[in-house]
Amino acid sequence: MFGEFMGTLVLILMGNGVVANVNLKKSYAQDSGWMVIATGWALAVMTGVFTAIACGSSGAHLNPAVTMGFALAPEISASWRLMPRRRSWERLRAPRWCGCTSCRTGA
Repeated sequence: MFGEFMGTLVLILMGNGVVANVNLKKSYAQDSGWMVIATGWALAVMTGVFTAIACGSSGAHLNPAVTMGFALAPEISASWRLMPRRRSWERLRAPRWCGCTSCRTGA
């Protein structure tokens, strides 16, 4: 669970950082467009998953929909016993990192 916590940190900081760079005045990437935002978020997801795996996560479930999909898949039966613990971590991590990012950018 710690790996997913850290992976979400990297995902939110990088993803919100690229949006801030495109939208904030006097930034290097101001008005660079949607393609930069899409590429930045794609790289943020990739590095978030890599960070989660590097910090010990077995599945790197950064999205609650992935957790639910694995729990509902018939060939994966062990996921239901981990569901309450994963869901509690998912409720804690993203709002905390979004708050940290908005305080950092002043938005």
